[in-house]
Amino acid sequence: MAVPDPNPLADSLPTDAAPPTLLDATAEAFKAAFRDHPAGVALITAMTPLGPVGLTASSVASVSADPAALSFSVTRATGSAGGLLAAESVVVHLLAADQVEVARAFARSGAPRFTPEQGWDSLPTGEPWLVGAPVALRARITHTLPVGGSSLVVAEVLDVHLGERAPALVYRDRRFHAIDDASPQV
Repeated sequence: MAVPDPNPLADSLPTDAAPPTLLDATAEAFKAAFRDHPAGVALITAMTPLGPVGLTASSVASVSADPAALSFSVTRATGSAGGLLAAESVVVHLLAADQVEVARAFARSGAPRFTPEQGWDSLPTGEPWLVGAPVALRARITHTLPVGGSSLVVAEVLDVHLGERAPALVYRDRRFHAIDDASPQV
């Protein structure tokens, strides 16, 4: 009786392919592992007693549709991140490719933020709102879990603001990219 080949694709695999690299799970190896993994770009904002705060994030994810919930992470609980964590509500803006300069501004400390040129207004509930964003999700933070030097945040979505569809802004390998309906499908 013939023994089946444990890997039926073995003959179709290239023989000159480099073997995968196995590394210890250091911070640098972990960052390298995610460097080529694309992620949507969001801007998370809130109103605090000291004024509006916001930051650029590529960690936003859908958690549940019913009830509507999302998650994101922040790297420290000070500055803008601390303001977001302490706020009654936040607005998660899913950015379009033409909003890359706003994403860059909110990713750098000291860069101009909430300027009229960037297109800001306020929601009726008081939070800063980037009017041109294709999607803005107003949410209330329900859970915060410290993980290393970061915090994983889960938020209940209270309102969904749908704007015009536009090419999406994504982040991969330390660069911003656009993805739209004309991008190749695989």
